[in-house]
Amino acid sequence: MAYVVTSACINCKHSTCVEACPTDSFHEGPNMLVIHPEDCIDCAICVPECPENAIFDAAEVPENEQESIGRNAELADRWPSILKRSPAMNGHEAWHNAGPRWNLLEDYKERINA
Repeated sequence: MAYVVTSACINCKHSTCVEACPTDSFHEGPNMLVIHPEDCIDCAICVPECPENAIFDAAEVPENEQESIGRNAELADRWPSILKRSPAMNGHEAWHNAGPRWNLLEDYKERINA
């Protein structure tokens, strides 16, 4: 089973996980990262790299973050791969331990339709 990025990544995007990933499984949206489940090899190297504790084995995703599983697959198909680390988002400190926040997700598709 693949690893999954939960909504704890929204408005943070530290991307330290990206450099650790041996299969380039991460994809980048406007305000979060996701893992493509078909590319992930379940190595778990990315998990300790995430300062937000936003990455889980799909079988261990917390109950209040279950939608993360489907969202990672859906968004990874739409968003471009990210291969290098980039700076965290401005103001990311304010979101640390803020809980589920899917309502804040931005999508490139939403920007085009706005």
